[in-house]
Amino acid sequence: MELSFLPNNAFIDPNGHNVNDIRGLVDQLVGLVIENSIHAAKRETLPSMESFDYSSIPETGIELERLLLNLQVIIKNSMNPQNPRYMGHMDSIPTLMSCVGEFISSSINNNMLSLEMSPVFSKMEAQLLKTIARMFGYDDKSGGVMTSGGSLANLHALTAARNFKLNVKKTGICGLSGQPVIFVSDVSHTSLHKAAMILGLGTSSIIPVKSNNLARMDIYDLETKIQHAKSEGNIPFAVVATAGTTVTGSLDPILPIARITKKNGLWLHVDAAYGGALIFSDEYRDKLAGIEMADSVTFNPQKWMYITKTCAMTLFKNREILETDFRISAPYMNDTDFINLGEIGVQGTRHADILKLYLTLQHIGTKGYNQLISESFALNEEFIKQVKQRPFLELYCEPDTNICCFRGIPNDIDIDQWDNWNLELQQFLLTEENIFLSLPDFKGHRWLRAVLLNPFITGTLIQELFRKIDQFHDEYKKMKV
Repeated sequence: MELSFLPNNAFIDPNGHNVNDIRGLVDQLVGLVIENSIHAAKRETLPSMESFDYSSIPETGIELERLLLNLQVIIKNSMNPQNPRYMGHMDSIPTLMSCVGEFISSSINNNMLSLEMSPVFSKMEAQLLKTIARMFGYDDKSGGVMTSGGSLANLHALTAARNFKLNVKKTGICGLSGQPVIFVSDVSHTSLHKAAMILGLGTSSIIPVKSNNLARMDIYDLETKIQHAKSEGNIPFAVVATAGTTVTGSLDPILPIARITKKNGLWLHVDAAYGGALIFSDEYRDKLAGIEMADSVTFNPQKWMYITKTCAMTLFKNREILETDFRISAPYMNDTDFINLGEIGVQGTRHADILKLYLTLQHIGTKGYNQLISESFALNEEFIKQVKQRPFLELYCEPDTNICCFRGIPNDIDIDQWDNWNLELQQFLLTEENIFLSLPDFKGHRWLRAVLLNPFITGTLIQELFRKIDQFHDEYKKMKV
């Protein structure tokens, strides 16, 4: 091809003819990334929303200097989870090795559709996910596939569950004698409703089970709801337990739920997108007791394991079900003993996310993750202690993970003003101290949520945060007098 109309560094010449131009560009981009990262603590956690126009496409490429300036503006105005004062969501600072892995896998640009198109990464994914499945307590019959996020992982699991339990892979659900239904906690993730919608079951097929005062699924209500669904002519086929709810980080009682699903012949899926990382903890692994009885598990290393987005997976206790009740063969691919991952996953073409997970696990090791999780719990304990020391604050519940859900309940203002008080406190912390806590609407009220995830959060920062909360409380009280 004639390439003279392109920038000389538009591609990396496979013969190395433009190596100096490539190195110059990469050096500048890497320098920009490093400069951004080492000063992330000085930038805003949640920048003010500005108006940008990215709609134009130039006729000829712009100069590198201008492009770098544009990138600086983009970085400056992006969410900043690298700042330890960002505590609002399950967005983690990424490991350096996962950033490197992302760059390497992108440059190789293999396709996870088939073994032929990703010979190393397909084998790597199958082998590493089997190892992780064993960590969840599965045996050698297990396996899994990576997905672009937990929503797709939940969809993958529930599709396999529907096909296997209802025998509808070929015929679909139209001929069934009743409405298939799925039981989930009333504080479960909305991706389960999306999955039901996509599966043709409708969102009404999701039957909410009450959560108790610890934001865990009430097993007595679960049993009642299952029997009631059967009496109405519905067809129960799956229960989803949550290991790490979005707002409180609570863990459903997996073991008793597993006993109920076994008694009723239902598929058990555990959405452990967040809490699944506990399998790397010596001290806290038992919080997931019973997860080995689940038929499938969603796990997102992009959260508590600090891998760059996206990095998620669906694990199956019996991988053969994927082959019999989910697989759609791709006849245009070479026939091998290895089943192409694109045939047993929701996605066909897929990025090789496995490399950044593999490299980070090799770099940090299980002991490193064990330490990270322990330190995260220690930070959360300090946070909880500070909440409990203040009578004008309350915890929603004792946390199961490193997420603290709390709110202000000042007795000097009317109860119906508490939600607004918490909103104003959130904005005060963001404006005055660049500390971002999220403000979910939960159980009919506004709560503040802190996710103690960033490894650079310190006890000193937590104490500083609560001094500012005290200041806000005192100033608010004076203002109302």
